[in-house]
Amino acid sequence: MELLENLINIHAPSGEEFRMKEFLLDYISTQKYCWKVMPEVVYGSEFQDVVILVFGKPRTAIFAHVDTIGFTVRYANQLVPIGGPEAEFGFELTGEDSIGPIECKLLPQEGRLFHDFPRDIDRGTSLVFKSNFRLTEEYVQTPYLDNRLGVYNALKVAEQLEDGVIAFTTNEEHGGGSVPFVLRYLEGRFQIRNALVSDITLVTEGVQPGKGVVISLRDRNIPRKIFLDKLLQLVAESGIPYQLEVEGGGSSDGREIQMSPFPINWCFIGAPEDYVHSPDERVHLKDVDAMIGMYSFLMKNL
Repeated sequence: MELLENLINIHAPSGEEFRMKEFLLDYISTQKYCWKVMPEVVYGSEFQDVVILVFGKPRTAIFAHVDTIGFTVRYANQLVPIGGPEAEFGFELTGEDSIGPIECKLLPQEGRLFHDFPRDIDRGTSLVFKSNFRLTEEYVQTPYLDNRLGVYNALKVAEQLEDGVIAFTTNEEHGGGSVPFVLRYLEGRFQIRNALVSDITLVTEGVQPGKGVVISLRDRNIPRKIFLDKLLQLVAESGIPYQLEVEGGGSSDGREIQMSPFPINWCFIGAPEDYVHSPDERVHLKDVDAMIGMYSFLMKNL
């Protein structure tokens, strides 16, 4: 899983996705010649840090956000969260400012967050959880499986994809913003009506590790039932292990798809993880395989 580890190591919290954009463009430029269909690669200033891959005659789009949670340096050693990170005493953080590299620890105190770096850090510098990639026979455990694993899934699906779009989106962890202009572009060119959100969900009392990829029937938002029924019939025919999720909170790029003015059906499909938004996010390898297999199957048959 060298590709996944490389993705994990890229410093790209919400607002700083340019490093992921550069990595994706480099990776795609070398790998696309080995893929079943060579995609059109769409990017540029009008897309900010979004990268879009267009394969064949697309009917369905995959959305995978590339940003992560983290922290922004404020004043007097204070930190402000980016998104919703877990914040426990001693979590290791890393980053870089105008003076040089930074490694420090997180110090929550009386409802506020601080770092213990021995000098002042430039205001506005972002810090992220220090990489700690661990791979066993059953699990991968590391910061930022949410959503580098969703990006990894999309890149693996790209290898055999004949017809479809993959959109690597930005700023999902801290309010969204890029999906609307991606949808406008896709509507203008392809009138795509189906979208799959390649993201990571939670292990809960109803969703267990190692039991298959999760098909989310709803979170804070509710997809169209007629689309879910069609998708679930295909999911059952796939023979790939899966679980069904029903939640009342949480959201993803699916929220922006549903709120858009375009009639696009969507569903969140992803592997479940333990220790969400912490340095120890953990996903079962069987669920990673099931996620890649399910996306490949659905992109052929939706």
